[in-house]
This record gives sequence, C-alpha cells and structure tokens, in this order.
Amino acid sequence: MHTPTPGQQPGPDRRTAARRRRAFAGAVGGVPGQGFREHLRLGRKGLAIGVDIGGTKVAAGVVDAEGRILSQARRSTPGNDPRAVEQIIVELVEELGEGHRIWSVGIGAAGWMDLDGGTVLFSPHLAWRNEPLRDNLQRMLHRPVLLTNDADAAGWAEWRFGAGRGENRLVCITLGTGIGGAMVMDGRLERGRYGVAGEFGHQIIMPGGHRCECGNRGCWEQYASGNALGREARELAAANSPVAQELLRAVDGQMDRITGAIVTGLAKAGDATSRELIEEVGEWLGLGLANLAAALDPGTFVIGGGLCDAGELLVAPARKAFGRNLTGRGFRPAAQIELAALGPDAGLIGAADLSRVSRRMRS
Repeated sequence: MHTPTPGQQPGPDRRTAARRRRAFAGAVGGVPGQGFREHLRLGRKGLAIGVDIGGTKVAAGVVDAEGRILSQARRSTPGNDPRAVEQIIVELVEELGEGHRIWSVGIGAAGWMDLDGGTVLFSPHLAWRNEPLRDNLQRMLHRPVLLTNDADAAGWAEWRFGAGRGENRLVCITLGTGIGGAMVMDGRLERGRYGVAGEFGHQIIMPGGHRCECGNRGCWEQYASGNALGREARELAAANSPVAQELLRAVDGQMDRITGAIVTGLAKAGDATSRELIEEVGEWLGLGLANLAAALDPGTFVIGGGLCDAGELLVAPARKAFGRNLTGRGFRPAAQIELAALGPDAGLIGAADLSRVSRRMRS
C-alpha cells in the first residue's frame, strides 16, 4: 500500500491537499506552494541550539540537520524567577555557540504558548504568565528564536528522527510527573485553534476520581504517570502491606521517599509488587490511548518521558488494554504503540530542529 508523503493526501480532492500544504507553509514561514519536504531541505543549512526548560534543569545542545547532538550543557533551573531563567538560557547559548556557526535557537518549555509563538501564556514550573519570552531572548541573544511547548518539541523530534519517522499521523505521549502530548499530522504540528492542543493528560477518565492539580477529578495523568505510580506505591506501603516490604527496604522505611523512579528500578530488578504496580499504570495508559484513537485515529502512538524507563513492563500491558478497549476492534486497523527512541534529549533536539526549519521568526 502506498503511503503518501507528509503533507500530501491520496484521493480526488487535491485542492484539500494543496490547502494543507499552503497552511503548513504559513505555519513555518515558507513560500506558499512549495512542498513540505522542500521546507525541510531549505532549513538544513547551519547548526541550531535547542534548549529544554524543565522544573529542575535547563538542558541545551548544538544540533545538526540530522538530529545529532554535537555538544551539550546544562544548568539547574534557578527557582521560579523568569529573569533568572532567561539569563541561564543566554549563558548556555553563548557557551555552546563558541566554535560553531549557529543558525537559530529553539526553546522548548512546559506550558501554553500563543499561536504566534511569542508569548508563554502559562507555565506550571515557572512564574511565566503572558511572558513575551521570544522577544526578550531575541533582544538578548541577537539571534532568531523559536518558542514551542516542550511536548511539541519532543513529538517533532520523534517524528523527524526517532520512533515516528515516516508516520504521517503521529501522536506522541510523554509520561513523567504528568502526561504531555503532541500531534504531528501531515507533516505539521497540530496545536489547535488557540495553541493549547495536546493536553491529553487532562481528559477525565474516572469521574469523581483522584483530584488533579488542574482542579478537576479523575484526569488521565492521575492514573497513568510517574506521580500516579509513586502515589499507588506509597499507599500500599502506608497500609503496611506484606507485599510492600521490598519497597520499604529500598527507602529505609521512609515511605514518603517512594517515587515512580524507585518503583521502576525495583520492577526492572524483578520485584513482583513493583511490576504489578507498573502493569496497572500500563492498563490505564492503554485505556487512554484507546480514547485518543477513537478521536484522532493516528497511525502510531510514540510513548516517551521518564516513566518509559520501564520499557515493555509498561508498554506490553498498555498494548493489551488498548486492544481490549479500542472502538471497532476487530473491524478497523489499529495504531502501533512504540517506545520513544530519543530519550530525554528529544525536547532539545526537536526545539533546535523546529527553529531550523521554521523561518517565521522575528529578527
């Protein structure tokens, strides 16, 4: 079966495909009428720096046109002071820029960005509220800067260079403290009408369930994330369950130190209880993916983020639950579910590459 090139659609309505190509050209600042791959070709000159801003660290790297990281540096995130974070970004870019000819800088940050890509409307980790981050950084760096959501950056990287390469309908899920998401549809990031699409972690999957930081109850990320895994393990330990003794030994009896990462490590070492806890999270993951498949019908789900260190211990039960809950199962093609290939570097790789291929930047 022929797979269409991203940005092209089979069938008689070629005008629709042309409109999509023009829409993407507008989204990246290219010339209307040129194909999507032409935009990538035009953006392949020079190196770019990608910056991934997290709650505890700011990571940056020089990235070439093939998605390879040539050099890296990182700093601790300086609290929640926006000015201090901007200064850290400037220091990292200047440090990494020595000895390289840098074409552009891409910034990936958790939070909501406006559609123009200039303002952070809200960030959960930093005190950014309607912050004109792109303009601030371009003024300080004297370089073109692209601003994007960190999950969008990771999803783009996986589509360009990782587990989603060649897929023209990709949904990327990042499992960490919560759940982030990104969609690459026909060769472009789909951000929704207001720029805040991809908040998959806040679909309500259990009405009246656990309270979420967003204010609602029963959000997906309260059941299928690193935080959810740690919470379930702590509750088991607090009940003094005999099956939780290995968990308690791992933290010297201090149950508040039990995290998703600790549970994952024990599961990989063979602890049966930890494996059971991860399997439960995987089942919730698969249920949420089935909901997304009913709405979005992607060809591939790529699962990334820190919780994916569990590998097939997490993804195998997710695939089973996905198959059990998929609408029209048995009578429709089912999306593939793959582990992300680029690991924790996906965000900075994607931010750098987006800044390279996009020419919609302010000088």
